[in-house]
Amino acid sequence: MTHNRFIKNTIAIHMEGTTRVSVQRNLFQDNGWALRVMASSSGSQFTGNNFIGNSFDVATNGTLMLNEFHRNYWDKYDGYDLNRDQIGDVPHYPVSVYAVISEKIPSAMILYRSFLTSIMEQVEKVMPSIIPDQLKDDQPFMKKLEL
Repeated sequence: MTHNRFIKNTIAIHMEGTTRVSVQRNLFQDNGWALRVMASSSGSQFTGNNFIGNSFDVATNGTLMLNEFHRNYWDKYDGYDLNRDQIGDVPHYPVSVYAVISEKIPSAMILYRSFLTSIMEQVEKVMPSIIPDQLKDDQPFMKKLEL
């Protein structure tokens, strides 16, 4: 899947039971969920995509991630680039704690964007516990990519 624009969808891409899908150079903007990659999916690669203004960039229903995220632009990335090569120096974890909770308890979406949600996000950054640690982009881009 290359050079697509997924804008203002409830779910831009839902992957369940898929293998070896290449998702490159796409725009995911203003979606509810940009990607819902279920634990039954494996071997897929997400490279060079822009994730902008989505409520949830990535959601999953498992803790084991057998897919790769590499060199994407994430507007929620709050890392740094000390050597100024336009690639973040620390990994980005695109699954938010609230995305994990809402996958397990869909009715929790009623509290989305509440004060409680922001507190949970800050605590998860300091003490990660329920976010799948394999689901990360080791080299996120610092600037939006030209597609």
